[in-house]
Amino acid sequence: QVQLVESGGGLVQPGGSLRLSCAASGRTFTRMGWFRQAPGKEREFLAVLRWTGGSPVYSDSMKGRITMSGDNAKTTVYLQMNSLQPEDTAVYYCAASGTNWGLSRAAFESWGQGTQVTVSS
Repeated sequence: QVQLVESGGGLVQPGGSLRLSCAASGRTFTRMGWFRQAPGKEREFLAVLRWTGGSPVYSDSMKGRITMSGDNAKTTVYLQMNSLQPEDTAVYYCAASGTNWGLSRAAFESWGQGTQVTVSS
């Protein structure tokens, strides 16, 4: 019954912003993460957050332009994205991990279906 559902993607102009949401159900994981995958490229780590607290950890690729957060009920995580550029166009995925280590795709055992983000004028 583990389910992760992303929402909030869409078409934005360069310089614009989006806030992605991920609703989690079925169980509580140790960590939640955000990844993206552009056409012809491998899935890329963006951010991770522990439900127990602490600050998110960000990839250098979007550091300074994204903010990850979670709600008090520990059921939804968010990814605020600012100053978006065409190279940010990708499918953005929410992921969950039962461990407290690892930033690779393999370290996250549950995945959402992805939400398309397109940055274009």
